[in-house]
Amino acid sequence: MIYLDNNATTRVDEDVLAAMLPYFAEAYGNASSVQHRLGRTAQEAIQQARKIICNALSIQNPDELIFTSGATEAINMAIKGIVARYRSIGSHVITCKTEHKAVLETCAQIEKEGSKVTYLSVLPNGQIDLTQLAQEITKETILVSIMAANNETGVVQPIAEIARICQQRGVLFFCDATQYIGKHGALNLAQTPIDLLCLSAHKFHGPKGIGALYIRRKSKPIQVAPLIVGGNQEGAQRGGTYNVPAIVGFGAAMHEVQKQDWKKIAALRDYMETSLMAVIPHAAINGLHSPRIGNTSSLTIRHVLAAELMNRLPDVAFSTGSACVVGSREPSHVLLAMGLSEDLARCTIRLSLSKYTSQKDIDDVVKQIAYAVEKLREQSPVWVLFEKGLLD
Repeated sequence: MIYLDNNATTRVDEDVLAAMLPYFAEAYGNASSVQHRLGRTAQEAIQQARKIICNALSIQNPDELIFTSGATEAINMAIKGIVARYRSIGSHVITCKTEHKAVLETCAQIEKEGSKVTYLSVLPNGQIDLTQLAQEITKETILVSIMAANNETGVVQPIAEIARICQQRGVLFFCDATQYIGKHGALNLAQTPIDLLCLSAHKFHGPKGIGALYIRRKSKPIQVAPLIVGGNQEGAQRGGTYNVPAIVGFGAAMHEVQKQDWKKIAALRDYMETSLMAVIPHAAINGLHSPRIGNTSSLTIRHVLAAELMNRLPDVAFSTGSACVVGSREPSHVLLAMGLSEDLARCTIRLSLSKYTSQKDIDDVVKQIAYAVEKLREQSPVWVLFEKGLLD
């Protein structure tokens, strides 16, 4: 199996797994049971992991980082928590049509509960129009939620500029950085005035089931209503027994990912795209001329259904889009928002690389995809008409 679905999840790094193992069978204490040594050992491990993550993101205060079960929980906590606390000021939230489904579904829910949500369009390159963002902010706006990097196309939004607009207008900015962190160089939160941010360890070779929500400490504290109540863990912001092995793995993965050469991975991605475009006629890269994270390629192949292509390549792991839409037969909302037709959206695959991807993997995949495309087109009467110029 050649694995090119790293935006869905990644292989756990061996050093990360080794760091986690002792906390399953040896140092297995409850981190809230600080009255005894095993509990204190677990608590110290959590604080060490928190310190590593904070240092990597230039977070000044460790208390600004709240551990969650992943990015989806953090997204729900941020959006619902802000809406609940700031309802007396306003109930308007701004997001984007190409956001992850976790954001879009959460926004749909708060709409049902009385909030107003504006969904920004994107330009053909996948980025938002900053002028439109500024125009949509009103006195009722309490939150702007824009992702850093798109999970399907890899297109990077101008988050520094978005943060400055929000800061100037006195509006909170929440950024879903799940696909960005660990794949696009460092993100310095001491310099970029993002108010809230989420991330998830399994996107950069850490374990599944662990993520975090960053909430900036300001002179006027940001108020976020807890999503999960129970104990006083995480400053009473997120109740529940600490998942110590996963948190340790989160910290270890953040430590390891800072060593990665993402320029090398980006070069391999570019090599893959150049190779595919050379052997597959009538194909296009979505977001090609936009800033993109270096591991992601969204490829539209005319008159070849992505689902059929996947069936032809059982030994290559890739996707038709986001892993968050399990079982959905609807075309990608991201590609539709970028101006693709439903037919073209259904002819689009996502290939996402990691540090474990080799050039041999890419050479093999290019050959397999090119051969499968050729065979599928040979069997397609639509393709024959297209080649004869009788169809667009």
